[in-house]
Amino acid sequence: MTRKEIVAIIEQEKVVFVTRLKDATKVQLVIASLIKGGAKVMEITSNTPNYSEEISKARASYPHVIIGAGTVINSKIAIEAIKAGAQFLVSPNCSIELVTIAHQHGIPILMGALTPTEICEAWNAGADFVKLFPADIMGIPYFKSISGPLDNVKILAVGGIELHRVKDWMDAGAYGIGIVSVLKEPIENEEDYIAIEKNANNFINLLKDI
Repeated sequence: MTRKEIVAIIEQEKVVFVTRLKDATKVQLVIASLIKGGAKVMEITSNTPNYSEEISKARASYPHVIIGAGTVINSKIAIEAIKAGAQFLVSPNCSIELVTIAHQHGIPILMGALTPTEICEAWNAGADFVKLFPADIMGIPYFKSISGPLDNVKILAVGGIELHRVKDWMDAGAYGIGIVSVLKEPIENEEDYIAIEKNANNFINLLKDI
């Protein structure tokens, strides 16, 4: 799948589900639950134990789903993630080097930024999306202020996005959202996995109507 095709899927889905866990043995169960809920784009963060192995497992098990790597903060992690099969990279920080690495390997990057200066630096460097992070701390009024003059930038709102505020973020100009809130640790039983599935489905169904 080409970088352009992956970007198109992210734009269509409007949501990236984030898997960040302390227990690596639960990663594939969480991924399965998200997929049952309808998720088609998700990332496994680099601070999840054995994250690169989990990316490889997910790619092998779910070839129809887009699996990326999150919390990619430097070139070492980027290269490790790509070797594991990551189909896109997500960073919390603005690093021009990461854009180069991602594009050299034919995959998109969602680059983290907070200020107008960082957003412009990321976009001008060629980031496929800019990830406003942490979105919940800055708030929708801040997002509206920056998305006005920067309406040509594909900005995703990531961090603390609640279901009842999704429409507000999208109305404010977000191209999409990143969601980690569907995961509530500890995940201990089947009911917890069912809750993940339902929560994911709630976000997906809401976005279909926006």
